Amino acid sequence: HVQLVESGGGSVQVGGSLRLSCTASGSVDLINKWAWFRQAPGKEREGVAHIYVPDGTLRYAETVRGRFTISQDNAKKTAYLQMNSLKLEDTAMYYCAASSRLTGLSLTPGTYNYWGQGTQVTVS
Repeated sequence: HVQLVESGGGSVQVGGSLRLSCTASGSVDLINKWAWFRQAPGKEREGVAHIYVPDGTLRYAETVRGRFTISQDNAKKTAYLQMNSLKLEDTAMYYCAASSRLTGLSLTPGTYNYWGQGTQVTVS
């Protein structure tokens, strides 16, 4: 089993930056995908960034492409989401996700079998 703990959320002004972190514990060697999702009140959970660990393939939602960067550090068992040029519409609860599954679409919630508790990002 894998446990994920996010940190780094907070309040920021439009145009500002934040970096979210997600640290894993447990059977982390099983993880082959990391992703960040977000959910705003009244909206569905949206996948924003994904990294496929074996080859480093990245994928981003169009809404964040060019502004957000996902990365991961195997030694620290941590994934990151660097968010720049933040907009009002980026306000949401952000969730880290990890997967040990061999299949699944990169930005689809059902692909991931491990989830963090969420960290709030508020842009004003």
